[in-house]
Amino acid sequence: MRCPTCETEVPAAATCGACGAPLRAASSDGALRYQIAGGTAFASARVELAAGESVRAEAGAMISMSGNVDLQSQLQGGLAGAFKRLVTRESLFVSTFTALGGSAEVLLAPSVPGDVIGVELAGRALLVQSSSWLASSPEVQLDTQFAGFRGLFAGEGLFFIRMSGRGTALLSSYGAIVRRPLPPGARYVVDTGHVVAFDAGMPYQVRKAARRGWLRSMLSGEALVAEFVGPGEVWLQTRNLQALAGALFPLFPSQQAGAGGSGLGLGGLFD
Repeated sequence: MRCPTCETEVPAAATCGACGAPLRAASSDGALRYQIAGGTAFASARVELAAGESVRAEAGAMISMSGNVDLQSQLQGGLAGAFKRLVTRESLFVSTFTALGGSAEVLLAPSVPGDVIGVELAGRALLVQSSSWLASSPEVQLDTQFAGFRGLFAGEGLFFIRMSGRGTALLSSYGAIVRRPLPPGARYVVDTGHVVAFDAGMPYQVRKAARRGWLRSMLSGEALVAEFVGPGEVWLQTRNLQALAGALFPLFPSQQAGAGGSGLGLGGLFD
């Protein structure tokens, strides 16, 4: 399993052999008991539940569960909450898994290959890109926060998912997740397509990658970047789904070819 504090792969135990942090926090503070398996390419989270305990997860994230787990799916926050989740491109429904009559487990995974990590909120708030929330303790409050046109220009949309309160949040990514703590006053620049989450109170701005002009920024292949100012933490993903889509797009047959040309379009599949 991976330590949620130092992110070192360690054997399952009460404390991390690398940093000494507890791996099985008491559930009274909302912390989840979980193990991460599958490495950073095809990660999944095994959440352990005591009798009566629950975990909330993105709809469709469940791989398997114990037979005594009760599953309920409902609109998060009613109609207003559903609208907020719609603008963040998240599913309108949230699944709640509850262990009945004894201990149980739920195995969860994101929809794309990548990493999964656990973050203990401990009273702080995080802003998370759409699609990176996998699951969390019932004590974690989920909402949306208007990002302004900074978010739109960054390719993340006008809203972020806001997580606050106490408990564990499980975050997912496309590619591995890298954590970067920033000391006070430190500036750190990230390609906008690689931001997973960051402390909600940390100042940031979206700007062109090269300070000397747009042409230099476009030629660099970076275009827009997000510049954060510490103190705080930033979580990054090592891959970018938009970049993957751009790389694959030239390989798809054109619509013209699919309509009867020489290509291998979808239309040819049904001739």
